[in-house]
Amino acid sequence: MNSCQPTFQRIGMLGGTFDPVHLGHLRSAVELHEALGLERLHMIPAPQPPLRGEPRVAPQTRLALLQAGIGDTPGLVADDRELRRAGPSYSADTLAELRDQYGDQARLVMVVGHDAFLKLAQWHAPQRLFELAHVVVIDRPGYNDPLPEGLRELLGEREVDSVSELMKRAKGSLLRLSLPSRMAISATGIRHRLAASQSVRYLVPEAVERLIIQKALYRDE
Repeated sequence: MNSCQPTFQRIGMLGGTFDPVHLGHLRSAVELHEALGLERLHMIPAPQPPLRGEPRVAPQTRLALLQAGIGDTPGLVADDRELRRAGPSYSADTLAELRDQYGDQARLVMVVGHDAFLKLAQWHAPQRLFELAHVVVIDRPGYNDPLPEGLRELLGEREVDSVSELMKRAKGSLLRLSLPSRMAISATGIRHRLAASQSVRYLVPEAVERLIIQKALYRDE
């Protein structure tokens, strides 16, 4: 008798402005790919995130920087689907597209940072996120403050405590995940350095730095 359990594709979504993409983004993406056992992690630049200010660089340029940064890294994909969509970038719509692409049984995971997680109840159609996917939060060490009331109501009993528990179902759960490398790099800091004609070497991949210099990006911050 065959006791093997069926295996399902594990697909991740990591959205952001990537303005510009830096080594902190990319190292986190690699560690998420490993920790969650993902076949593919879609890194998706947003043209205009609803809850953030306008990015400094045009969407297609940020996509080109992301493609350059990822290079040939296995399992990471620079995905332009939100740039091809008219209107605001709603994560629920992107998850719906990914769910259609990979099917009902795929283990679909949306990854968010801790600051974004705290505002999750304010997102467009937040309940729909869990109807389409799991949510994985990149945990912030030492954060012990109580969660906002609206977020507590949204989460209910959804939280699980392990990747294996998360992957038993296709969607609907929350996992807080600590990553091994916590790189204190910010896109804002990089933009300020570039505006001041300071080096960003070892903050961004060399291919990204070359493209920034070639196109004279972020000089008017």
